[in-house]
Amino acid sequence: MAITSLGRFGVPATDAASSTALLMPKLKYRFRVTFLGFGAGDTIELTKQVVDVTRPKVSFEEMPIEIYNSKIKLAGKYSWENVTVNLRDDATGNVQKAVGLQVQKQFDFMEQSSARSGIDYKFQTVMEVLDGGNGQDAVSVLERFELYGCFLQNVDYGDLNYATNEPATVALTIVYDNAIQFGAGASTGIERGIGAAVARSLGSVTTGQSGA
Repeated sequence: MAITSLGRFGVPATDAASSTALLMPKLKYRFRVTFLGFGAGDTIELTKQVVDVTRPKVSFEEMPIEIYNSKIKLAGKYSWENVTVNLRDDATGNVQKAVGLQVQKQFDFMEQSSARSGIDYKFQTVMEVLDGGNGQDAVSVLERFELYGCFLQNVDYGDLNYATNEPATVALTIVYDNAIQFGAGASTGIERGIGAAVARSLGSVTTGQSGA
């Protein structure tokens, strides 16, 4: 039947069994962001007011090893790049209150007093990619990033402008210590992707040669 041709919309693989139709992509607008231990703890309003969020980015420093006529490059220390979250600023003031309480946890501007240790103000951020389910159709999580050791590096309360037809927003820049990635259906302790258990290779040479 002609409908079988739809299974050929893909890249031909080396074996016929792998030459199937393209997989459904994750969609950017199906997501949810949750903050744990943020401000006074009640952050459901922040989750409902999220406009957009950047996903985690990790980079490794380059470590060059100078030798004879050339050089070899090794992976050095890693760093997680900051993520940004834009929030709609609601008329009830719930967003500003939650953000303000988190800022106060990091530094009390009224008393000019700072937190004693990081555990006193750091929070956890959870980013989930959803499958579109809602109401009677239970939502499923396709991917989850958990960001640990978070704090606000920058809070931008935005601008006000008579000439625009847009809601007021609050932009957050979040710094974090580590991130773990979970796949569809994975639960805590069963990581997929970043954070998964990978056999550690114990080689003794710097080159990435393969074979004998």
